[in-house]
Amino acid sequence: MPTFVYMTRCDGCGHCVDICPSDIMHIDKTYRRALNIEPNMCWECYSCVKACPQQAIDCRGYADFAPLGHSVRALREEKKGTISWKIKFRDGREKNFESPIRTTPWGSIKGPAEYAAPRPADFANQELAHEPDALNIEGGLPALRRNQLKQGVV
Repeated sequence: MPTFVYMTRCDGCGHCVDICPSDIMHIDKTYRRALNIEPNMCWECYSCVKACPQQAIDCRGYADFAPLGHSVRALREEKKGTISWKIKFRDGREKNFESPIRTTPWGSIKGPAEYAAPRPADFANQELAHEPDALNIEGGLPALRRNQLKQGVV
C-alpha cells in the first residue's frame, strides 16, 4: 500500500523525508509540501506515516486488504505505545485495529556488544547466535544429525 500525502495537512516539516529508507519522500520546492515521487518503489514500511506529526500521510489499500472506495489511516500513538489502523469503507462503516509498537519494555533488549563472543565451535552449529535463548526453547532447537542426512556433512 504505497503512501500519499494530503497537501492541505502537510506543513513541509520534512520528518518523512528524513526517515524514508527508499528516499522517495521529497519536499516540493514550489509548494513546500511533501510528496511520494515514486509510489511503485515504496517499501511499504510506513515509517513516514508514523513519523508525520500532522498525520498528513495515508496509504492506499490493496483489494485483498480493503475494497475500492475506502481510506486507510495508520496512526502512531506513542503515549499509548500502539499503532492504530482505521479503515473507512464507502458505505461509512469503519474497522479499527490496534497493535503494540513493541512487545518488550524499552531498553530490555541487550545490544550485540553485551553478548559473549562466539566460540570456534559455534561456527559449526546450525543455530544462529543466541537463538535458543531468545526463543525460550528448553534444550535448544531441533537440529539434523549426521545420520539423518543422505550424503553426510562435509
